[in-house]
Amino acid sequence: MGDAATPAAVAETGTLMLASGPGTPTTLNFLPDTHIVVLRAGQIVASYEDGWDLIRARADGNPQTLPRTINMITGPSRTGDIEQRIQLGAHGPRRLHVVLVEDAPHQS
Repeated sequence: MGDAATPAAVAETGTLMLASGPGTPTTLNFLPDTHIVVLRAGQIVASYEDGWDLIRARADGNPQTLPRTINMITGPSRTGDIEQRIQLGAHGPRRLHVVLVEDAPHQS
């Protein structure tokens, strides 16, 4: 089972934008059979462009704090290359679960 750093999710396509870095290697996104992503409601954006804007805003103008890689995942891994039948987990997790949590209310 794996978890991942998820800076944004795209509502338009249901895509997760997963970041990699020293503490979150890309292998966490592709090796486990079951992948669980915890996502705050405020991380959901309308489009890919909005997702990139959110990632850049979190870097606060410092390119050194941008993620090394962003992997985009839309659903569990599947392929029809093997004997023309759908196979799950050929290039990544067989199961993908997204746990959506509310953002904390703002304190005034």
